[in-house]
Amino acid sequence: MLILASSSPRRRQLLQLAGLDFTVEPADIDESVQPGETPATYVQRLALEKSQAIWERHKTEDPEDLIVLGADTTVVCDGVILGKPTDPLDARRILRMLAGRTHQVLTGIAVVSSRGLFSEVEITQVFFDLIDDDELNHYIASGEPMDKAGAYGIQGYAARWIPRIEGCFFNVMGLPIARTMALLTKAREGRSETQPPASRLAALS
Repeated sequence: MLILASSSPRRRQLLQLAGLDFTVEPADIDESVQPGETPATYVQRLALEKSQAIWERHKTEDPEDLIVLGADTTVVCDGVILGKPTDPLDARRILRMLAGRTHQVLTGIAVVSSRGLFSEVEITQVFFDLIDDDELNHYIASGEPMDKAGAYGIQGYAARWIPRIEGCFFNVMGLPIARTMALLTKAREGRSETQPPASRLAALS
């Protein structure tokens, strides 16, 4: 039994596209950034906490069959973590910060099974064009930015401002599918990898 420890409709959609059978059970955890925490460490910690919280809730039922997947995505610009906007003014501030620049999207993935903890961090570089004022006003008025880290979704209206990316497209949506499938395989087979590659973390420290 696979449980997705996330309420994200985009992660749910991506897992469905990958042909997986799963249930959804969001984890209620504190998502505050800890003092001195790097973006990569932050998303990995939240993914682990989400998956572990749901594992603890169900581990006595059928631990041999149970697998819990947790994930957390954030947008980073100049080392600053950009979460979901608090209001339209905040969305405008975030998008103005991203316009005409390159930023990073990080997703921490964590899988818990009876065979151990399995966790990695995926990083994608995203290039943004400058944003016309009228287009920005239209986008913010639509409400689309409000439930998305970095105030945009690559699969929506904001795609017009993204000429290219370097890395996994699905990571920018919220779940790097190929890496997630590899972690799920490790969780089933018991090949543990509880830390992301040091070189990937060092690049964002």
